[in-house]
Amino acid sequence: MEAPNRVLEIKAAVVAALAAGTALFGSLGWAVVIWAACLLLDYLTGTWAAMAAGEWSSAVARKGLWHKLGEVVAVLVAALCDLALGVLAEGLHLALPQFTAVLPIVLLWYIFTELGSIAENAAALGAPLPKWLVAVIAKCRSAADEPLLTEEEDKTE
Repeated sequence: MEAPNRVLEIKAAVVAALAAGTALFGSLGWAVVIWAACLLLDYLTGTWAAMAAGEWSSAVARKGLWHKLGEVVAVLVAALCDLALGVLAEGLHLALPQFTAVLPIVLLWYIFTELGSIAENAAALGAPLPKWLVAVIAKCRSAADEPLLTEEEDKTE
């Protein structure tokens, strides 16, 4: 009898964990995971870029952490908006089993904001960036803003 293949067992465990996460939290849960990963990667790359330039400062690092905390609060506010809208929809007997409109848009906006910052940090570290990548990130961030902007507001940006 052959000994179990350890790599195969690890792969199966990872796939099972990912499937369980998707079953529990759906695509919105993965958006939260991606956003959290972007928060961490932005902070790390920003720290590395500052260190590489010889400009690292604990005061600036703390300011960055406060900024990240503000993002967490804004995402929680978006989640509470969705909960409140869900309660309102239920109270009005609307056929909406789960109302989620605000949180996904806010998460996407923050994800692309963080990705833009990560790209800037990569450039500060000396990595060449394709111009189209920066443009795609900016377009996606703008697209997350568009559902709430009027034509006049959009023209002013």
